[in-house]
Amino acid sequence: MVFLLSDALAFPPPERASPEGLVAIGGDVAPQRLLLAYSQGIFPWPTQGAPLLWFSPDPRFVLQPRAAVIGRTLKKQIARGRYELRADTRFVDVMRACAAVPRPGQAGTWITDELVAGYTRLHELGFAHSIEAYEDGDLVGGLYGVSLGRAFFGESMFALRPDASKVAFATALAHFLRWGIDLVDCQVPTAHLASFGAVAWPRARFLAVLRETVAHPSRVGAWTLDQTPQEVLSNLGLAPRDALS
Repeated sequence: MVFLLSDALAFPPPERASPEGLVAIGGDVAPQRLLLAYSQGIFPWPTQGAPLLWFSPDPRFVLQPRAAVIGRTLKKQIARGRYELRADTRFVDVMRACAAVPRPGQAGTWITDELVAGYTRLHELGFAHSIEAYEDGDLVGGLYGVSLGRAFFGESMFALRPDASKVAFATALAHFLRWGIDLVDCQVPTAHLASFGAVAWPRARFLAVLRETVAHPSRVGAWTLDQTPQEVLSNLGLAPRDALS
């Protein structure tokens, strides 16, 4: 049985999700509800023409930054410094770009105007963040998500130039390592994230680790990226010189 949300700020246990991972229907994307959902391993995933849907899939796709895998081509892109990387300067534009990028096998987007408004408010409160890649001053790639405790909940990414979102993600991972963010929730499996080393965890394991992870203080407020491409590679355990060979 799927839980119908009321105005009360509460979710049913994610272990009660349907086989498809559906936990609840309805509610809103006010910041307090979003933060509660993420802290319990639940996230919104709207469907056109339906009430707001909330999911906690089993298994859960996750990435631990210390176990990240960076491919040879991506190492070279990072080392060359083709893209300028920034954080939290164009959050709404990143969300809109993620919504606009066509995706194979998907008609339309789940990033509704309601979601943009909700996450923008969460961004203003310092819990939602964007990592952005620029080329010649133009925004050409990036990603956004929610940070809570020592976890980052990735929502979506886009790229208008080769590897732009991958460089942004790798740069984020390098900063996460230094900031103590040790769990990246990728939600559901994709080949793109699997190439970075993301793996499937049983939901029970994910929830157990998440409870401990979100108990730590959150890195609230605007983020600043201050690592050079060489430092990004070094912090990811890679040799900058080898990346160019």
